[in-house]
Amino acid sequence: MRKIVALLFGISTLLLNAQQKVNEPLKKELDAIMKIDQGYRKLFHSGITPEKKEELLKELNIDQEEFKKKDWLLVAEQDSLNMQKIENIIAQYGYPGKTLVGEPTNKAAWYVIQHSNKIGKYLPLIKEAGKNKEIPFTLVAMMEDRFLMDGDKEQIYGTQGKGEMTKDKDGKQVFISFVWPVKDLENVNKRRKEAGFDSTIEENAKRMFGQDFKYEPYTLKQVLELRNKNK
Repeated sequence: MRKIVALLFGISTLLLNAQQKVNEPLKKELDAIMKIDQGYRKLFHSGITPEKKEELLKELNIDQEEFKKKDWLLVAEQDSLNMQKIENIIAQYGYPGKTLVGEPTNKAAWYVIQHSNKIGKYLPLIKEAGKNKEIPFTLVAMMEDRFLMDGDKEQIYGTQGKGEMTKDKDGKQVFISFVWPVKDLENVNKRRKEAGFDSTIEENAKRMFGQDFKYEPYTLKQVLELRNKNK
């Protein structure tokens, strides 16, 4: 009985210590940043109703006229402000992961970096955070795929999709959505499972582009040709 009590006391102490390590002011700041990052993007979801959009604009304290005038530029401006805040936080604390701010707040800095043009700078830090289990490895995989796609290289896990304006055989402009080319496509679903994803590349494609989307593999040569057709 004494051993059981001692064990329970030890577990309680460990849990208490873990809770005490959470930096509450930093957690609050990051939660606010993540709310803005995700909220601004929800405004552009195809399924959002006018009523929900109006409600979200009020919640985010965004003037409706300013939103109509700036459109996506408003998101870009906010992303830049968020990135400045995250860089200051990283300079002081390193990556603000699970140990420092708990879950799901540990994803906040990742979201901001993922939406920036500074992935190359911070990818090593993200990989280290994943290695130390401060963030889920799926986030590491998604950022690495984004970095490779941005560099016109094949992605590894099939997490990234893209769209290109191109021309059909009659010379008419069309918009094509596709999953960015994947290295070693034959084993991609095995890699996805090992990385912690619970969906196949085919299922993930439907999540990105809609349930009617049919996944068709593109080669790197094909997507670069699509881009060149529109020049």
